[in-house]
Amino acid sequence: MANLAKLDFVALDISGKNYLSWILDAEIHLDAMGLGDTIKDQNTETKQNKAKAMIFLRHHLHEGLKSEYLTVKDPLMLWQTLKERYDHQKTVILPKAKNDWLHLRLQDF
Repeated sequence: MANLAKLDFVALDISGKNYLSWILDAEIHLDAMGLGDTIKDQNTETKQNKAKAMIFLRHHLHEGLKSEYLTVKDPLMLWQTLKERYDHQKTVILPKAKNDWLHLRLQDF
């Protein structure tokens, strides 16, 4: 069934192509909701705050990722496993984007 609730930002695609923008959006929204510490190491957040953060993060995941990480109940653990899975894109995509930006040529029409 399609996700009928309105998303605050685009859900993380199963391919991870939007991972870099997704982590930035997720961090900003969690901080705004007062839940930013739930995804940081050695946090002392309450179970309620961790549950709110998990609901928020799972709401912004692709359906395939939701089912894959169904048993994960800690937002920090989910954050770290997604980072391990997709963080390599920073080393692949970011340098290429910087290079493209440096060599951008404006064409005079």
